[in-house]
This record gives sequence, C-alpha cells and structure tokens, in this order.
Amino acid sequence: MRKLSYLICLLFVSFLFTCASGPESKKVATPADIQTGEGESSRQVRMMNERILMGHPFLAGRRGSHQDYKIGSEDLLEISVFDYEKMNKMIRVSSQGNISLPLIGTLRVKGLTASQLEKEIRDLLAERYLQDPQVGVFIKEYRSQRISVMGAVDKPGVYDVIGQKTCLDILALAGGLKEDAGQMLFLIRAPAEGDEPSGKTGATEGEIPKALVIDLEHLLVKGDLKLNLSVSHGDIINIPVSGKIFVAGAVNRPGGFPLKGKKLTLCQAIAMAEGLKPEANGGEAKIFRHGENGEGEILSVDLHAIEKGKSKDLTLQENDIVIIPRSGVKNFIVEIRDTLKGIFGIGFSLGTL
Repeated sequence: MRKLSYLICLLFVSFLFTCASGPESKKVATPADIQTGEGESSRQVRMMNERILMGHPFLAGRRGSHQDYKIGSEDLLEISVFDYEKMNKMIRVSSQGNISLPLIGTLRVKGLTASQLEKEIRDLLAERYLQDPQVGVFIKEYRSQRISVMGAVDKPGVYDVIGQKTCLDILALAGGLKEDAGQMLFLIRAPAEGDEPSGKTGATEGEIPKALVIDLEHLLVKGDLKLNLSVSHGDIINIPVSGKIFVAGAVNRPGGFPLKGKKLTLCQAIAMAEGLKPEANGGEAKIFRHGENGEGEILSVDLHAIEKGKSKDLTLQENDIVIIPRSGVKNFIVEIRDTLKGIFGIGFSLGTL
C-alpha cells in the first residue's frame, strides 16, 4: 500500500510538470556526444511513432480485443440460454452496473468480461435449476468510454472510444509522440468498485487509484506486448517529456528542469527551484525514481546532512521527482496530496493519498 501510494504521487507530479518549464539556462556549446544522444533519441521516437501510427508485424492482432472488454454501465447485452427461452433477453446494464434475470434475480455484471458473465450465469443456473446449461452473452452495444491523454503527444485531449482499446490504440488517436517525448507512459485509473484500501495510512477516506508505468521502448522497440495494457473508462494516459527532473513540495519555484546531458545533483536541483521554503522539512526529502521493471523506487535524503558534508550529494537521473515535505506533517502522503491540490488545482480525486 505504501509503495502504491508513493507511485501514485510519482505519477501525479510527473503529469503536473510535463509541460512545466524550468528557468532558462545560458547557452553553451553543445558537446558532440550530447548531439549524438539527442539524435538517437529523435530517431527512436520516430521509430516508435511509425509502430504506433502505421502498425508493425509484431503488433498484428494484438490491439484491443473485444474478448477482453469489461462490461460497463449502459452497455446493451444479449443473453441466451439454450432450450430455455425465458432467459433469452436483450438487457441494458443499469447505471449501478447490474442486470436482472429470471430465476437469478439481480446480478452484478460491471467489470466482468462476456465470458466471465457466461460462466457466472451458467454456474448459478446449474446450482438449482438446469443441468449443464449452455449460456451465451453478446455485447450488442458498447457504451462510450472517455480516455484522457496528456503530455508529449501530438494531440492531447479527451477521447471518446467504443469497445476495448489499448494504450497503443489511444496513442494512435492522439497522433503519436512528440519529438521530445520520454520513453515512459504513466497510466492512472480509478479502482473497480468494491476495491478497498488495505491498511491505515491516516489519510482521508476514499478509493485509491491504481498507477502503472509502461516502458515504451520495451513495448515498441523490444516488442514486449504484455505492456500494451487495455484501457478503461476514465483512464488517464500521460507521456512526460524526456530529459527533465522535477522538483515539488515546499520549494519556492516547483517545476521541471532540463538535464540535456548534464550532471545535476540534488542540491543543484533545489537551487534551480530557488531554494526551500521556511516551512520545508529538508531532513525528510524524497526522490521518486522508476526502475526498469516499472516499479517505483523511493530514496530518502537528508539535505541538512548533505549541506554539512556528512552525506554525499546525490546525482539525479532523468524523470527523477524530488519532493520536499513541510515540517510538522505527520503523514507524508497527505502532505503531497494537499500540496498538489492547493498549488496546482488538480481536477480529479486523489483518493486516499
């Protein structure tokens, strides 16, 4: 739970600072190796865009599958039971995600695939009424799903789609990646109804959204198709720009700051953010870093110890997110939630962060 909450913070800060601009830096001669690196990055983005927009042999047949589609409110279902006409119905899922069937009564169907619903109906009928019932479920009409796309894509916005779609389907609708796109895709979604937080964090009540990190290089260049996740109504996709680190929390100028091949330490990043606020708790600084496996790593850093020479000043990596909490806040997650809500005006719920 704690790791998930921290990863959610990583996602939101990354989303908020995708378009943030750091302070302008003086122009200096760009080394040849940096130019070469940037050229390779641009070529890789072009190659990934070709595979997003025009398809690739290893993507064939691996786009959104209707078999994986999860039933939602307002979907129209066609249900048939062989040799039992009273069960043959065309029925629309209620706004609460339920349907009502003869012999069975009210049945919760939201979040199930058609094959899962077939099995559930078959099992319920076999318990009391029919021997070896043959059940069929067909989704006659799909509800419109709204998926948001943000960050370094050609056409960010909210897209209404029908049927099951994947991350790559949505990126194609958004026109592909911009040249300065990073290789990480952040996907955030609300939990399914009925999911309950485990453990107590001292945060406010509410559901905890799921946060997922997808490495686009692994997906599009190396062909790891298990990373091409299906999207659901209300999902948010964000592609942060490449070559930046982010500083948030109790600093004077939170934002994103470019690396562009330079080595940047934690203290230098704090200086670029114009230093700590008086209420900052420098001894409890956190660095959020996503690893190759997509899971977030959290580094705890004592800035005061670095200033006194007792600890080494850490070198930051691309897409690192530095969070400086305020002093006197018992729950760090609550602090981040309040910081983001208060300063940036997030327009969607952070659940129990």
